[in-house]
Amino acid sequence: MLSELAIKKFAIIDDIRISFHSGLNVLTGETGAGKSIIIQAVSLLLGARASADLVRTGEDSAELEAVFDIAPDSEPARLLSDQGMDPDEGLIIRRVIPRSGTSRVFVNSRQSTLEFLKQLTRNLAGISSQHAHQGLLRDDNHLDILDEFAGTRNLRREVTAIYRTLVPLNRQIQEMETEKIRRETEKELIRFQVDEIQNAAIQPEEDELLENRKQVLANAAKIFEAVNRTVHQVYDREGSVVEQLAGLQSDMARFKDADVSLSATVDRMDAVILDLQDITHTLRDYSLTIDLDPESLDAVDQRLDLISKLKRKYGGSLDTLFARYTELEHQLEQTRDMDRQIQEHIEKKKDLETQLCRKAIALSGQRQKAATRLAELAADELAALEMDKARFQVEIFHEQGDPAKDICTPAGHRLSATGADRVRFLLSPNPGEAPKPLARIASGGELSRIVLALKAVLSKTQSFETLIFDEVDAGIGGATSDKVGQKLFALGDHHQVICITHLAQIARYGGHQFRIAKQVINNRTCTDIVPLTTLDDRIDEIARMIGGTSITPATRTHARELLTGLSNNPS
Repeated sequence: MLSELAIKKFAIIDDIRISFHSGLNVLTGETGAGKSIIIQAVSLLLGARASADLVRTGEDSAELEAVFDIAPDSEPARLLSDQGMDPDEGLIIRRVIPRSGTSRVFVNSRQSTLEFLKQLTRNLAGISSQHAHQGLLRDDNHLDILDEFAGTRNLRREVTAIYRTLVPLNRQIQEMETEKIRRETEKELIRFQVDEIQNAAIQPEEDELLENRKQVLANAAKIFEAVNRTVHQVYDREGSVVEQLAGLQSDMARFKDADVSLSATVDRMDAVILDLQDITHTLRDYSLTIDLDPESLDAVDQRLDLISKLKRKYGGSLDTLFARYTELEHQLEQTRDMDRQIQEHIEKKKDLETQLCRKAIALSGQRQKAATRLAELAADELAALEMDKARFQVEIFHEQGDPAKDICTPAGHRLSATGADRVRFLLSPNPGEAPKPLARIASGGELSRIVLALKAVLSKTQSFETLIFDEVDAGIGGATSDKVGQKLFALGDHHQVICITHLAQIARYGGHQFRIAKQVINNRTCTDIVPLTTLDDRIDEIARMIGGTSITPATRTHARELLTGLSNNPS
């Protein structure tokens, strides 16, 4: 229950505080006094989005605060406990709306988020305003009302979750099938490129090795001649370098006993002779490996040409060529694997569609039963509001889908995130008239009563402790307004009801009444709220509502009769 509301520097309100009570609280006052601004403040404290335009002219920020009494076992109490707050301290919500910057939310003096505020206040209060009246004209809101009455929100959420999984899955399958067609078109080219690289059998650094070999082959004859000439001069010919050096070494060896210092030199000469012999053998072996066949050079040139061509085609180097080969192999593997992936997605899609259809059909069944009951209860409530001749219907219909592009039930009904059903409220205000959509037939007064009738029906299933009505008296008067007042009073037996009204016939039923007045102080317009705690105060206000600014003894007498003529049970 909303026990206190404080508003500072908000629109034309400077600083007010209101203490509300259980039962029916009525807010009355002249048009433009700021009654709806109070409802707007409550809406912001329930999580509505704020605007800097709401800050009072000349002020830096507006501040709103609400105190709610909550039950220890309620959902808000659980949410407070989850956040480490003590629910026994009650619930105090505060919003600060700066002229520039982002508004701030405080829950029990701790800064919080708008998202948590919405979650916390979801079941605290429900506001029915002129916006709600206009919203009733839109068919897309009727399904929400039916689900709220039917208690099918959880099942609907399950349907929504499956549908929102299916939609991107369908899109993914379509994209994969399109990609598969594209890849099939490219598959032959990719296969050719893979084979081209594979058949070339190029080894790492082969281009560098071949360039070296090409240099050798290009100079093979000259190298062969130089090697053989060296072998001949150093070892093979008569009087070769080795032979001459051996003779000199032999001469020197005869004198090493005479001078031992020559011994090391003679040994070194012997080692040089051995080295020259070894070099000669190495050169002779090397000469046997020299390829003097001109075709070998041609083969190397051809191989280098092939490698150069493939390098140019696939990135400019062997590294990029090998990387491209790996990528092409991966693309081929993906193409081979795509059929399996598509099939897996299709199987998953079929399973989800089966689940979706099963839950959507169950949801439709519950809605059908609830629609009949809602129409019956709404008819009873409308009869109590002077619309006993009206016929109210809840029409459930379906749209035929296209299986090629829509998700459909076995009966061919198109499925959406809310199921297979489309819902529309129909009204026949007078006997003999066919029911028609509300937007085409309902007057302002009828809309007000339909909203109230639906609120009365939903109040039996809603967990809202506080029901707030603004403009509930739009377009009505006379006996009808008295019936509306009785209905609001009856709602106050099980809920806290806060109602803004311009009609004395409704205000008379308030267990607590507040007068909202606008005054000018120091050239500034201010809204003030005064609780009417005595019978005389209420008589004055009811008389004003009846007669306007000119209050006569007759209007006061009428006002007194309205207030004192009520029994404990006005119905």
